[in-house]
Amino acid sequence: MNGSTGRRLTAAAMTVVALATGTTACSSGKSSSAQGDDGGTYTVWDPYPQFAKDSAWAKLLDSCGSTAGVKIKRTAFDTSDLTNKVLLAAQQGNSPDVLIVDNPVVSTLAEAGVLTTTDDTKLDTSKADPNLLAAGQSGGKTYGTPIGANTLALYYNKDVLKKAGVDVASIKDWPSLTTALEKVTKAGKKGITFSAIGTEEGSFQFLPWYWGSGAKLTELDSTQGVSALSLWTDWLKNDYAPNSVINNTQTTSWQEFASGDYAFAENGTWQLANAEKAGFDYGVLPIPASGGGNAAAPTGGEFVTVPVQGDTGRYTTAQKLVTCLTSTENLYATDTTLSYVAPTTEVQDKQVAADAKLKPWVEAVKAAKGRTSDDLGTQYPKISEQMWKAVQSALSGAKSPKDALTSAQSAVK
Repeated sequence: MNGSTGRRLTAAAMTVVALATGTTACSSGKSSSAQGDDGGTYTVWDPYPQFAKDSAWAKLLDSCGSTAGVKIKRTAFDTSDLTNKVLLAAQQGNSPDVLIVDNPVVSTLAEAGVLTTTDDTKLDTSKADPNLLAAGQSGGKTYGTPIGANTLALYYNKDVLKKAGVDVASIKDWPSLTTALEKVTKAGKKGITFSAIGTEEGSFQFLPWYWGSGAKLTELDSTQGVSALSLWTDWLKNDYAPNSVINNTQTTSWQEFASGDYAFAENGTWQLANAEKAGFDYGVLPIPASGGGNAAAPTGGEFVTVPVQGDTGRYTTAQKLVTCLTSTENLYATDTTLSYVAPTTEVQDKQVAADAKLKPWVEAVKAAKGRTSDDLGTQYPKISEQMWKAVQSALSGAKSPKDALTSAQSAVK
């Protein structure tokens, strides 16, 4: 890993590296975050700083290392820091052997020449669900394999719906959902809360409705896209959703739902533990598409990847480590810890058998879609930024949904 990567970083990636050098290089010293000199030591970088050295995750890494006949040197970073650290390490010829990274970042690192393909490492990804694997694909090549996925669905308060006379089974599309919101508000309760904040979090929450309309990210101002944004703006106008959604994060949106006053909240698998503590009976409903069926929600979760090394002989052991981490047995334990849905049908079935409440989440994940899918790759962040700006503009009343998305499309071009 101390040799040249043999590939050049793209200009865009070099810009990120330059920024990272100015702000983080002093704190990311080679001795603390790169591999040891011992060839029998393999480095793993992950975005799970919440897991200490004595955690089940850390023990799994050590166990996989033992199986492969090597020692593991693990470094955990906050997700927001990890991309810059990886790009800087690649520039210095100091990449980790195994990298676990948020799935939308994979295409950025792949385009920068930082990651190997599964053809390079002979990594078997055949068991992974194709829609989840797509988040790590770019230009017809696959870069790593998913370790697990989370996504969005609608939590609902059973008591609120019952008192409003709403049968959740009747909610199959946008019109029936809006009708339910109308009944709930007429009964004196609140309709739906979500996050529409002007960040990636806002785009993440808007995407199920956007994709559920049939719209494509390459044409933000399509009729379908306008209909999705109009749905949200109409909800605010009719008081079916609060004005607070404009500034809500997924955390503050959840806090609103946890008050017990709301019928619905759009949120993710990571709130399951909080849902159990909410103090009221809840259910989970996949987000409906405009005309019926389940909308594609965006996938969250990480990919296990193998960065490019000067010494390509290291790939054999790196592949063994990745295969161990993503084996059926280990995926079940890890995804249970992370509150993720597994990326393979075999483990998903095992999860549902152990906890029936995961069934709607598995259904949502099977319908989910990677944000960088459709070969968008590094175009996605630019599109997403204009999307959340359009959502903010429309919900605040500054522009109509059509004008907001027309401006967004022009900005992307």
